[in-house]
Amino acid sequence: MSTAPSTPPVSGGRAFDTGLALELFSIAGSLNSTPDLDFLLEKIGAAAERLLDSEASAIMLVTDDKRALFFKVAGGSAGAKLKTMTLPIGKGIAGWVAQHGKPEVVNDTRTDPRFAGQFDKASGFITRSLLAVPMFFRGELVGVCEVLNKKSPPYTPEDIGLLSALANLASVAVTNTRIIQDQKNFFSHVLELLVGMIEISKPRMVDHPNRTSRLACAIVRAMGGDDYDYRMMYYAGLLHDIGYVGFKNPKILAEVGILNPVEEQHPLMSVKMLEGIRMLDGALPIIKHHHERWDGQGYPGKLKGEEIPVGARILGLVEVLEDLRMNAGVPPEQLREKAVAEIKDGKGKRFWPDVVDVAVELLETQEGLW
Repeated sequence: MSTAPSTPPVSGGRAFDTGLALELFSIAGSLNSTPDLDFLLEKIGAAAERLLDSEASAIMLVTDDKRALFFKVAGGSAGAKLKTMTLPIGKGIAGWVAQHGKPEVVNDTRTDPRFAGQFDKASGFITRSLLAVPMFFRGELVGVCEVLNKKSPPYTPEDIGLLSALANLASVAVTNTRIIQDQKNFFSHVLELLVGMIEISKPRMVDHPNRTSRLACAIVRAMGGDDYDYRMMYYAGLLHDIGYVGFKNPKILAEVGILNPVEEQHPLMSVKMLEGIRMLDGALPIIKHHHERWDGQGYPGKLKGEEIPVGARILGLVEVLEDLRMNAGVPPEQLREKAVAEIKDGKGKRFWPDVVDVAVELLETQEGLW
């Protein structure tokens, strides 16, 4: 009768190593929890040096034009000097690996004519041996991962398998970061377009979304709001009047069942237009209720006092100040004084008393905030 081995083998013949598995799991877990690409790649490089018993490591990424590699992370004592240098694809050993998409082991760089000695000259590091593997994500070359100078040579086929596993993690980290950056870039540009549409939806609305967002966010911070509160207020401040854009589109009006739009419907229209965008979920109650009043005489829900979402109480006060700026004909030099008087007069009636106290202090002490 056969028995199972006490240390099951893994690919490459290496016996199962609990420490190695934990290292790889730790790095894999960081891919979703840490957005800092440099931190992740430095962690992978340090793991490569340790697990492959090497003096240094480097992770080189493909340039946008696909013609060269640049040092994204370079470990070891001389690594920082390499980060301004590039290597054409096809040149040097790393360039050969990038060109052919195959791992390469060079246990004596003196015997390999491909070795690019200029990096040693620039850094002062002496490369005696190296192992380099390509980094791919879904068939596309991302870069090259390499370790240098194995302390107990030579580099072996098992080392190739291990470095390839680490390189796969690095490829995922790089690709995830690029996707996130692209999404953020797209969203920020869409926000700018929406703000521009809001600014032309009614007279005197130019810069209204940005002014509103800036002051409302300052109040959130002053009242101890956390990062989530701040972010939702930022979105609400920019987009709370997008309903006016919908008022000009018969198709949108028909979809929400509005025949003759009136001012009091614009918060509900704004919410209807933004529903389904998950990252704005926390901003929608602020937008919906930013015209409620502390005394219950506002709209659309006639909410009173603490029934009103905190963010809406803040945005409602800022909106009144903005209305004063845009429509009351107050000279700029008198605007701040008039604004302070307006919100003090509404304390406990139109406005939440706590937000009045904070807003007054900000307006009186922070020049240029609004």
